[in-house]
Amino acid sequence: MGIGGGIGLLVIGAILAFGVRDAIDGVNLTVIGYICMGAGALMLILALVLNSQRTRTSHTAVVEHREVPPPTV
Repeated sequence: MGIGGGIGLLVIGAILAFGVRDAIDGVNLTVIGYICMGAGALMLILALVLNSQRTRTSHTAVVEHREVPPPTV
């Protein structure tokens, strides 16, 4: 949801900021659009940083090997 959600918020914010000319009493749609665009940019940057950290991790398997002494007679 990180990258897709960030792009979605950017698109919705751009539509509200630049495309909508209606007015609602007490609500400034342009400011809400800018806030959505800022949140989308932040979400996109955080998703990219977290994904890049995830690719740099390495997994190693530890296998213990024990020598069993031969049975004594």
